[in-house]
Amino acid sequence: MDNSIEWSPEAIEDLESIAKYIARDSEFYAKAVVTKILSTSKNIKDQSLIGRIVPELNEVNIRERFIYSYRLIYKIEETRILIVAIIHGKRLLENVPDRFD
Repeated sequence: MDNSIEWSPEAIEDLESIAKYIARDSEFYAKAVVTKILSTSKNIKDQSLIGRIVPELNEVNIRERFIYSYRLIYKIEETRILIVAIIHGKRLLENVPDRFD
């Protein structure tokens, strides 16, 4: 698959919030988590279907990968893969479905 990876503004905000939250206790772990999330997002380009279908949405083109305690949610489109959200695994999706509009 030759899709480009793009991040929604909301997903970027999610990542920044996660980094700030973890950094309150440890700059080292904040950097490690962000690095792992970014690395995983780059690999989605070559293996977009490896992520599981998001159970709450049950749409084939909306998938997620787990990174530590976080869910990286993305949408597979014709010419790109859009990173839509990064949320803690214990949080409800709440406003995430609105990000697909």
